[in-house]
Amino acid sequence: MKNFAGTPGTLTGLILRIAQVMFAAGSIASMATTSSFFNFTAFCYLIASMGLQVIWSLGLALLDTYALATKRLLHNPILVSLFVIGDWVTATLSLAAASASAGITILYFHDLGGCTARMECQKYEISVAFAFLSWLTVFISSLIMFWLLAAG
Repeated sequence: MKNFAGTPGTLTGLILRIAQVMFAAGSIASMATTSSFFNFTAFCYLIASMGLQVIWSLGLALLDTYALATKRLLHNPILVSLFVIGDWVTATLSLAAASASAGITILYFHDLGGCTARMECQKYEISVAFAFLSWLTVFISSLIMFWLLAAG
């Protein structure tokens, strides 16, 4: 397997995983600081999806840190296959949750005028933006993993 930017056990791979964790945690924090997110199923789904993203990406970031510390490459085909499947599953869940939450935010708060507290509406919007940024970094990571598996 080739060694290129973003592969497991490299510094760029670690940076991608840390970005995934930070964006997903930012999405959770922004949503959880509102007073009524639990009234919307899409927002609860977003928090659950971002929570799974934090756990998955943090685990892989720790694995990347270990690989960097021991100067090992994580290019075992079985391990890379696991990374590909995990990244594609979390990317799909993240995109679905971010899209559903964005739809609810636009429909309810902007089109129907259901937002009475402007600060709370901005927190919902920030949470959705962080969720999309998290999905983008997961998508990049999943493409790199798939490319690494195909190049193997």
